[in-house]
Amino acid sequence: MKKEILAKLPYGKSFLFVDELLHVDENGVIGTYSYPENLPFYEGHFKDRPVTPAVILTETMAQIGLVCLGIYLLKDIDQNISIAMTSNAIDFLKPVYPGEQVTVTSEKVYFRFNKLSCKVKMENAAGEMVCKGSISGMLISKGNG
Repeated sequence: MKKEILAKLPYGKSFLFVDELLHVDENGVIGTYSYPENLPFYEGHFKDRPVTPAVILTETMAQIGLVCLGIYLLKDIDQNISIAMTSNAIDFLKPVYPGEQVTVTSEKVYFRFNKLSCKVKMENAAGEMVCKGSISGMLISKGNG
């Protein structure tokens, strides 16, 4: 099931921030991503000491914690549906540098009325909390006209 979820992610290679899913069930997901040192935003995001932008950390948590979980929860539902982030509240605690691997853990808070809400946290390879918070998204019909 994990490989099927990754295959259904709606992102191209240049904007995919999921390497591996370690665990997924109806209550949550755990996944990893390693930030390659050659990502283009590192050139300009603090040129002498590159740091992963907070928006990219948020996107990584959304892709693993919201979209992957949503795909799992929708596995028996018509696939003409996508998931769009509607809100997030994230506290950033430590920087993530080029080449670092992070682990995202997401815990479903609720899934009802076409809205999925999750508590998410990101840890670095040393097990230190990088950021944490909540992310929500809505199921949106892709529509056939």
